[in-house]
Amino acid sequence: MFGEVPNTHVGQEFSNRRRAHEAGVHRPTQGGICGTKRNGAESIVVSGGYKDDEDYGNVIIYTGHGGQDSSKNQVSDQTLEDSGNAALVTSYLNGLPVRVLRGAHARSQWAPAEGYRYDGLFRVASYGSKLGIDGFRIWQFRMEAVEGTPLPVPTPQGDQGRLPEVDTEKAPTGSESPGRVTATIQRVVRSSAVKRQVKAWHNDRCQICNLQIEVPGGSYSEGAHMHALGSPHDGPDTTGNVLCLCPNCHVMLDAGAIVLGDDLTVIRGGVPAGRLRTDPRHAIDLDCVRQHRERWRQ
Repeated sequence: MFGEVPNTHVGQEFSNRRRAHEAGVHRPTQGGICGTKRNGAESIVVSGGYKDDEDYGNVIIYTGHGGQDSSKNQVSDQTLEDSGNAALVTSYLNGLPVRVLRGAHARSQWAPAEGYRYDGLFRVASYGSKLGIDGFRIWQFRMEAVEGTPLPVPTPQGDQGRLPEVDTEKAPTGSESPGRVTATIQRVVRSSAVKRQVKAWHNDRCQICNLQIEVPGGSYSEGAHMHALGSPHDGPDTTGNVLCLCPNCHVMLDAGAIVLGDDLTVIRGGVPAGRLRTDPRHAIDLDCVRQHRERWRQ
């Protein structure tokens, strides 16, 4: 179950992991990450189990699973093959919310004084690897509280809790001869179960340009509605109304730079540019194709 759990609330306390399990907030009674690579991470526990964790309240730098000995020292590298780490990558790629359960420990002022506390929904904003304190490679996930999630009341213990402050009074000097760097920007695109199904059918390969974007731990694509949802469009949230696209083709479809013919010819800038790649499991709703084309008719 992703998202909120019925009959629970942010700030709810549990005396132990068993109670959190029974409430459905975090199902494993031992593991810190609940989830799979296929479906994503349902929940995590933040309890000071890894030296490299950082807790800033509404932002958590969460160290992945694996490579520890019984004394909680890192003795080997972590990998994205670990099922828990892979689950968090899937949550990042699909924009899925992750429940956060904090456990009592002395390193964070945001941890409860005792037991465990459910602190709401977070999203995986980014992830990457580095050499950890013990000298082995670890994977870390930046978790950010979803909008509206209340910040917990800090407790006296802990040496963390505040992000580095930026001096807003001091203006940046800039550069008269700036260099050039290559940057990759990840747009946050929420994936419903319908979008995830379409993306799975196409193995994250764009139906228009055939691009498959490979990232550490998986691949990335976006589910794009042809007939837009919500007022005034009121399109259906069905697999027939969703295409699996790369970010570039998604933007062009949304802005009308790409439309489809009834025979699924891709029309870019008024000129035919190939045909939409299809899959026998994915039936395209031609009414949605026409609605999208009519919307952008010039």
